[in-house]
Amino acid sequence: MIDDLDLGFDEQERGEKGEKGRHRRGFVNRRNGKSGGGSGKSGGGPGKTIFALLMALVLLGGIGGGAFYGFDRIRNHFITPDFDGPGTGEALVDVKTGDTATDIGNSLYDAGVVKSTKAFVEAAEENALSKNIQVGRYKVKKEMRASDALTLLLDPKSRVVNGVTIPEGMITLAIYDLLAKETKIPVGEFKTAAKDPVKLGVPEFWFNRKDGKKGPRSLEGFLYPATYELPPKATAAQILSMMVDKFLDVTGEMKFVETVEADRGISPYEALITASIAQAESVNHVDMPKVARVIYNRVYTDRYHCKCLEIDSAINYWLRLQGKDPKDSDILKQSELNDPKNPYRTHGADGLTITPISNPGEDALKGAMSPPNGTWVYFMTVDKKGTMGYGTTDADFRNLQRQMCTNGVLSGENCR
Repeated sequence: MIDDLDLGFDEQERGEKGEKGRHRRGFVNRRNGKSGGGSGKSGGGPGKTIFALLMALVLLGGIGGGAFYGFDRIRNHFITPDFDGPGTGEALVDVKTGDTATDIGNSLYDAGVVKSTKAFVEAAEENALSKNIQVGRYKVKKEMRASDALTLLLDPKSRVVNGVTIPEGMITLAIYDLLAKETKIPVGEFKTAAKDPVKLGVPEFWFNRKDGKKGPRSLEGFLYPATYELPPKATAAQILSMMVDKFLDVTGEMKFVETVEADRGISPYEALITASIAQAESVNHVDMPKVARVIYNRVYTDRYHCKCLEIDSAINYWLRLQGKDPKDSDILKQSELNDPKNPYRTHGADGLTITPISNPGEDALKGAMSPPNGTWVYFMTVDKKGTMGYGTTDADFRNLQRQMCTNGVLSGENCR
């Protein structure tokens, strides 16, 4: 939104097309209390001035058409130049952050949309909604009446949206591919920019951990899923920074850092990793808080047989980083689950993963920040609708497994 339209018309006043700023000296003189001609003497008011001009033109009537041209030029000191019609053709105009009515009018004038900046400023003065003009690019017409141009700037349909939607749970590599297709910026430029998350705006404290684990400073988890309007000619680094800023805004509004540190007793980064796993493991948003609780119970309590995750989504994340396709749980081999070369191995390795494994949305973040109380250490998708079941004991586990077999989610040796 334009915060202050600054409807006073300053010395940047612009007149008819092709004669930019020709009123400047007269306006400044009038502002200083002098006559428009700059003689330094006090005039008799605009009425007497116009009368004198008319008399001069009558006396010089023999000059013919030149006199009318001269009168038209002088008249524009008192009558704001404005186009009469609705306009033709097409023009694109940018409204930038902090633009005043004069700034917008200048942009419209330069694009050939309005006949004078002053005409737009006066139209804005007469329309209280003018303060609602949003920052962005607009499609308008050339040679428009200033009031009509203002109407288009207030119409959301005139706004040119160059946007891209990032789905929840998408990993960074997939985001780079999506952004590359939308922007024509090579994937390699996004990968290069992502090498330094701090340079993109991620505060260094976000990489601190209390569990003693060490890993790379990855951008994974910090690219907030949302729809972004991409500025024209934006670079890969600028686009990724926009997404990081959105992440910081969202987590700031929900007080993620403060709540996690006070209520969970873990670092915000550990909670972010948990949110990324809950996002990857849950089909339905309603399950994300409970899945987060299961993760905490496995890693930070003695309720599970080890302080390990034993989840397949982390294994599949590693496969995708290697350019390989993910695999269903019943297809993954024991050698893949226990591969010692896999830094994201969760079978036979304690603790959380070394980085987030997806970019979580708001529900996953809230679930990791404030999970419900519960003793569950198991969660399973028990039907093809994505319904999740939870358990605490081995008997609960076997019951959930039977439900999966009955509903055709699980097959093979586990269902015999």
